Order: sequence, then structure tokens, then C-alpha cells
Amino acid sequence: MNAGEFLDKKLIERILAKIREEAKYLGNVTLMEVCGSHTQAVERFGIRGILPKNVRLVSGPGCPVCITPTGVVDAAIKIADKGAIITTFGDVMRLPGSAGTLEEAKAMGADVRVVYSIADAVEIARRNEASGTDVVHIAIGFETTAPTTASVLLASPPSNFYIVNAHRWFPPAMEALLRGGEVRIDGFIDPGHVATVIGSDAFMFLSKKYGVAQVVSGFEPGDILLSVLVLLRMIRMGETGVVNEYERAVKKNGNAKSISALKKVFGKEHAEWRGLGKIPNSGMKLKGKFGRFDATKKFGVKVASSSGMPSGCSCSAVLRGKISPQKCPLFGKKCTPQKPVGPCMVSVEGACYNAYIA
Repeated sequence: MNAGEFLDKKLIERILAKIREEAKYLGNVTLMEVCGSHTQAVERFGIRGILPKNVRLVSGPGCPVCITPTGVVDAAIKIADKGAIITTFGDVMRLPGSAGTLEEAKAMGADVRVVYSIADAVEIARRNEASGTDVVHIAIGFETTAPTTASVLLASPPSNFYIVNAHRWFPPAMEALLRGGEVRIDGFIDPGHVATVIGSDAFMFLSKKYGVAQVVSGFEPGDILLSVLVLLRMIRMGETGVVNEYERAVKKNGNAKSISALKKVFGKEHAEWRGLGKIPNSGMKLKGKFGRFDATKKFGVKVASSSGMPSGCSCSAVLRGKISPQKCPLFGKKCTPQKPVGPCMVSVEGACYNAYIA
């Protein structure tokens, strides 16, 4: 089936009827979607509201901006104070650091520029190479965006180009949620974009180790509802493993070229996730000669260990699926997309942002 068919109203109604039938044979079930783009689609199409009452669909830590630690923002601001040009994606501009945002630093005179891709940052570096002005790109994201960063570093960018590396491996975060046990997770809707890179088999270890059902899903409403249906059937039958609903884009073994680039440039290290704390082997560490692109080493700036949230913000509980965004005391009051307090309200992939605009 193609993407358009998963928008068909009659197909969606048939899938929803089967979901309701499956739910009759189950007690309370908690499913978690762990992709920011899935969160967008779930809220946009009102999927949570049409599921049976005993089927709870919660959002996980699939927003790369939301989980980027305070220390990354602080380090970038310190580097900007040393005279470097900072480039970043638009969402990151309002991400709170311990003493302000990049947007506020820019207003105070720091040279902070919004780019659409790391390639734009490289071009800025190229234009400034002769003057000796350093350009530092804040490299965030999971396996979806990290291959682009890897490809740029493999292509020998200008000598004045550096990154603040905040890339993360995603499956370890899913394992941290299961291992922590704060929220019972009966099934995962696996991240479709990440899976296009690393493949559906990359999540299989979670099912083998923790006995959890998983479905790799596309992004249309029919995709997501079909994934819910498959998960409910798996749970009812006592089945585990990974079902690839998104076969039109995801292969078992992923994208070989992207995986190769990732392996050449990045290793693994323990890393902080805002709201989740330090997760083993979840950080993408620059390997060998690629360490020369590390802006924190170049400028002697340390990324402080901090995974906390602003005072009163419940984003950490939202990221772990403990509460819905609406249960945060700041939601829609002190914290809105226009004036975000916590990171979950900053990004277009954040659970709070999407719950607010839905």
C-alpha cells in the first residue's frame, strides 16, 4: 500500500472497528509512540481521542530538541562569547539553558544564525575561512539526522568548521524506559524515521530482552492505527518481536550507506538526555581523527552534566510517559508555544507543543 491509501476514510474506519474489537479482550493497555513526527500525527488527527478507553497511547522521548541537555545550550553560548559564529536549527534557538537561550544571546550581540541544514553551516564556514572566523554548528538529533553530520565530516569541511556534538543513539533510550519501569509499556510504536536508517531489526533486542511488542510505523493516520491494531493483537496473543508496518520505507537492515557513515564517524558513550538522565551507550562519540571537529575541545568549554528542567516544569515526566502534557501545572498557562518554559513546548516535535496546538 502507498501513503495515500492510509488516508482513506473507509480504511481508517475499518481499522478502528477492528481495534475496538481487539480491545474487548484486553485489560488496560499502554502503548508508547517514540517518534516526534508520530506525536505530531497523533495529535493532528486526534488519534488518542478515538481509541478505546482501555487503550492508552502516550508519547515518549522522541523529540531530539526536547532531550538536548542544558549544558549543550550553555556551551554554545560560551563559544559564541569567544567570537565564533553559531549555527543551529530554528527550534533550538528557544531551548532553555541554565542562564538563557540562544535567542536571548543573539539579542545581546552573539552571532547566532538559523540554518536549514548542516550544509548551510559548512557554506557559512567556507565564506569565513579566509578571515579566520570559526563556525560552530550545534549537531543534534538521532540516527535520522546524524548520517548527514557524518557525511559532512567525512567530506573534509573547511578548517574553521566545528560542531557541538549532541547526537544520540535512540534504542538505548527505549531500553532505559523499559529498565526503569516507571511506566508499564505493553508495546512500542517504533520511530519510523530512525528505522529507515538503522532498520527494523535494530529494535529486536528489546523484544528478546524485555518481552515487549513493537511495530515500526509510517506517519499517516491509517499507518498509526494499523500499528495500534497489530500491537493489540500481539499483546492478546502473547507475541513479542518487531513487525514492520512501514515496509514501503523501512528495510530489515536499514540503509547500508548511512549506517556505514555513522560507524566511520561515531562510536558510543554514556550521555545525558534532558528529562531522562544519563543513559549508557546512547551518545554518539566522535571517533579518532574526527575529534578535531569537537568545538568544546577547540574552545576549552565543558558541556556540564545536567538533565534537569526549569522550575515547575513537568517535561521530564511527559518524556517518560508518566503524565500527559495537560497535567503539567504550567501547561497552557505560564508555558505556551509563544512563551515556552520547558523544552517539550519549544519544538514542533514536542509533546506539549503538539498537545497545545491540537
